[in-house]
Amino acid sequence: MIYLQKINASLIFILFFLMMSGCAKPDPRADLLKTKSCVECQLANSDFSQADFSKGLLNRADLSSAKLTGINLSEALLDSANLSNADLRGANLQGVALTSANLSSANLSNANLTGAYLRNANLSNADLRGANLSQANLSGAKLQGAKLQGATLTGATLPDGQVKP
Repeated sequence: MIYLQKINASLIFILFFLMMSGCAKPDPRADLLKTKSCVECQLANSDFSQADFSKGLLNRADLSSAKLTGINLSEALLDSANLSNADLRGANLQGVALTSANLSSANLSNANLTGAYLRNANLSNADLRGANLSQANLSGAKLQGAKLQGATLTGATLPDGQVKP
């Protein structure tokens, strides 16, 4: 009888373990690489250098301190995303939506932000040297301490609503 109780206890433990392992959430990084979609994901400190997330959906994702050099995020949706301290050097962000995104202290040097939608984005202390912000919408954006040397702002809507000639 005791032997059967031990077997039953072991079977219950194994069944519990199998059920719990089936409930485990997949790695959001692997899912993102496959689907280009990861809303509200925790991806801080991840390395997605050279990845193609064009037309991806990453609203409210946490990509703080992520390595994103040379990434393709053209026409992606990253509204309210956290990209603070992210390394986006040479990234393709053409037509990206970054409304109310946090890009404080991000490195966006030599990034292509042509036609990017950065309304109310926090770009304080961001490195935008050599970035192309032509036709970008920066209305309401915070640019305190941002490095803009060599950046192209032709046709961009500036934080005060004025369009740069």
